[in-house]
Amino acid sequence: MVNAFQPAIQLEVVVIGAGISGLAVAIETALSGHHVIVFEAADGLHEIGAGINISPNASRILRQWGLPAELWASATHPTSLSVRRYSGEILALEKDFDAKMRVRYDAPYIELHRVDFQTALYIRAKELGVEFRFGERVNQVNFETGKITTHSGLNAKGDIVVAADGLWSVCRAQFLPKDFEGVPRPTGDLAYRLVLTLDQIQDLELREWISKPSLDIWLGPHSHAVGYSLRGGTEFNIVLLVPDDLPAGISRQVGSVEEMRAHFTNWDPILTKFIAVADSVKKWKLMHRKEMRRWVYSSSNSNFAFLGDSCHPMLPYLGQGATSAIEDGAVLGRLLGHIQTKEQIGKALEMYEQLRKHRGDAIVKETIVQRDVFQIVDGPKQRERDELLLSQLNEETKHAPFPIRLLCPQFQPWLFGYDACAEVDKAVSKDSFVVVKDVKTEPSPDKSDIGSHRQLNG
Repeated sequence: MVNAFQPAIQLEVVVIGAGISGLAVAIETALSGHHVIVFEAADGLHEIGAGINISPNASRILRQWGLPAELWASATHPTSLSVRRYSGEILALEKDFDAKMRVRYDAPYIELHRVDFQTALYIRAKELGVEFRFGERVNQVNFETGKITTHSGLNAKGDIVVAADGLWSVCRAQFLPKDFEGVPRPTGDLAYRLVLTLDQIQDLELREWISKPSLDIWLGPHSHAVGYSLRGGTEFNIVLLVPDDLPAGISRQVGSVEEMRAHFTNWDPILTKFIAVADSVKKWKLMHRKEMRRWVYSSSNSNFAFLGDSCHPMLPYLGQGATSAIEDGAVLGRLLGHIQTKEQIGKALEMYEQLRKHRGDAIVKETIVQRDVFQIVDGPKQRERDELLLSQLNEETKHAPFPIRLLCPQFQPWLFGYDACAEVDKAVSKDSFVVVKDVKTEPSPDKSDIGSHRQLNG
């Protein structure tokens, strides 16, 4: 059990969205002793088949949730993290990557298939008594009363309502003033996503690459690629980031395999051989949002909160979108385990925002910085980046600040060492549900380190 606290009352908690963030908060809230109903617009779980990285800051939470053993059996553990120039030259390398993560943070770094992951979360939520209403799209939210209405005419009311409805959040659209922002904005990048199975691959070099899991990143002009194994080394997940050429208003469509291959001509032969195996691919426009001023509805009877992509959508350059959503769900759900009266709900949500917003927004900003470091065009700034990386290639410990943030000895502990449950317990022990604005609730890298590689952008 994640949460040893049992509330004096049982709250009715309504969650909007059955993605990773919605399932995460549902599980932790149910563990805290409350009743949860999840409303999902789709008629079932329809996660897209692709990979997902789970770093120690999230895996330490997941292993306490009692997820099905099958999920852990399917996980792959990257034996190394390598960063290559697009030609194939290794620029940075961390050997025994997962083993080192376990030693440093007492939690693994794993890679999962999204379908397996979402299914496991759903199964655990059902075991804990969470109810699901699929095919019910929420179209109206009363932020004062906690009442929601769906397209089918169904009404529901919660003591707390949680918006976990993603990048295109209906709740966010109603929550924010019309002049603040409209729809998500394009980043200028799109992603080709593909998953290859061993059955598709005859090349012995590629098969060996898949069977010995590693996390590999290729850096190139205006583009980069990420590859890693899934399902115990029987599948290979590739994400290829390139300049966005999708028409305005189109967020995804079927892509051209030939066009994709042409874009990566002259890249590392191992990568191009993987790409050559693909017989179909989809293109995804990468979108982002402006930072929200608040994550909770502020009133004397505040009972509404946002989490996950609905309030801090993250670009994939640090692999932290899902992990941050898991952190959000763990913090909010665990806080609700301390509720003694309904009058404390507002303060509990304020504490959730205090604990999560600074960290979530900081990671969002870092993903953009990391993208720019990855995609420098060939020239003086690219050579400066590569020389810096190569100068520390054989060093066990890199020097901070380090451009590859997942290997930075200052940024990595801040990111991976975060313990969501411990942060809640520490904050509540100070003064239950009293928000103290000037008290730090988590370690943070020096400001000089956050975003310190903007000078390498090009």
